[in-house]
Amino acid sequence: MAENKHFNGDMTIAEAMAVHPKVAEVFAAFNLGGCAHCRINQVETLDQVCEGYGIDKAMLMEVLEGLMEEEEGKKDAAQP
Repeated sequence: MAENKHFNGDMTIAEAMAVHPKVAEVFAAFNLGGCAHCRINQVETLDQVCEGYGIDKAMLMEVLEGLMEEEEGKKDAAQP
């Protein structure tokens, strides 16, 4: 499994959302925080959310890190 460079289980939801603008979309894809009765708390950690909602932490981390890899790839492609 690849090392997580940008996200970790001790990060709060708010901290993770501040890393990349599409993090909220990732959470929505995992059915996190999508409706009023299942809102995720901004101060919960990623570990707590994964445990509480039965989310595969490794998969969530992989998708979140993928956002950053995609972003880095775009930057590399733009450089001469």
